[in-house]
Amino acid sequence: MIPAELKPLIAFGSGLGIEITGSRGAESLRIAAVRVRPTGARLTGKLSIEDFPHQPAGVWGTEYAEFVRKLDLRHVPAVVLMPRQDVILRELAMPGVADKDLDSAVRFQLDALHPYAEDDVMASWSRLPGTRTVLVAIARRSEIERYAAAFAEAGVKLAGFTCSAAAIYSALRLFGKTPPSPILAFEPMDGTTEYYGESAAHPVFSARFDAEAGMAAFACSELRIDPVEPKPLETLLAAAPALSYSAALSSACPRLALALNLLPADRRQTGSRAMWVPAAALALIVVVLFLVWLLVPAFEQRRYERALQSQIAKVEPGARRETSIERQIDTVRKRTVLLDDFRRRSKTDMDVLVEMTRLLPPQVWHNTFELTRGQVVIAGEADQAAPLLKLIDGSPYFEASEFLVPPIRTVNGEQFRIRTNRKAGK
Repeated sequence: MIPAELKPLIAFGSGLGIEITGSRGAESLRIAAVRVRPTGARLTGKLSIEDFPHQPAGVWGTEYAEFVRKLDLRHVPAVVLMPRQDVILRELAMPGVADKDLDSAVRFQLDALHPYAEDDVMASWSRLPGTRTVLVAIARRSEIERYAAAFAEAGVKLAGFTCSAAAIYSALRLFGKTPPSPILAFEPMDGTTEYYGESAAHPVFSARFDAEAGMAAFACSELRIDPVEPKPLETLLAAAPALSYSAALSSACPRLALALNLLPADRRQTGSRAMWVPAAALALIVVVLFLVWLLVPAFEQRRYERALQSQIAKVEPGARRETSIERQIDTVRKRTVLLDDFRRRSKTDMDVLVEMTRLLPPQVWHNTFELTRGQVVIAGEADQAAPLLKLIDGSPYFEASEFLVPPIRTVNGEQFRIRTNRKAGK
């Protein structure tokens, strides 16, 4: 059972209702089309087909097909209201009977509820929501087969056969609101009057009378209420024709209507586009989940990258400061090494100068002394220049001595220009 507060949210669809009126063999059809939305229901079209049993099925079937084509309802199967005189309506009080046991309990009592032969009866029942009462509708199988064959020959899709009481009861509660009790309404048709009522003692009352006088009082007596003035059914439902309109509401929202259907299950058709809403919603959910499955990792990756960048931004100033300090330390270290090296160089240079002074004999004089980190160049004059090379290479400070230019003979001796390499660490 659907909770009353949820009914307005799922009241969605389009429906067709067909009321069969008139006497046997001269019946007419009153057809209504409705559009239902959570905001309300609206009658979108109506059609009357007179004396349809005496018309070729193709003729009135074409008229019906054109009617539903204009309303774009060719896919919608209709709910048909059986003539009231063809339906026996019973109420069974079944307190304490669980829904799973309801079918067995009703079938146990079914034979006592009708005068028909066992093989010529069709019955359907439904518990009235929120009550212990079960509404049972019974009709002759032959009548149902006759109407079903006529509609099938005309090409009319059928969702089911029901009775006026079930359709009216469902229509009054379509949007989850329970009408104030008691209720007494009437619908005149073909020289007769059909009454519908509800009360605390009688959850559903439905009857058709040939004579009008005193029938309202009789209906009040059956309902066990004080005499009241009955209202036209079209006023109660805010639409006309009221009966076919109520059947159309059951067609539009079958899940919100009483499950009273006298048409055999193998002949029922479904074609409402609303049927595809659950499948479409499920497909949409699958697509959304698939997109989430695809996008969430990328989203998480971007979020992780943003968080990482945020943390980097926080520690980056400190890292830059540390890098700057390290560069400053390295510069100071290099300067210290350079100063230490410079101090060591001054000492070694002085050692080289002292060594060269010690090596050269007193009679050798020089006018040029060039000292670099790797070499010493000395120029001067000596009695003989050639022995100087061996003399210099014999020192632990020098090696690979050579003349840059050949010695030049002068009046006093030979002019020379010698280059020698300083040994490593000297």
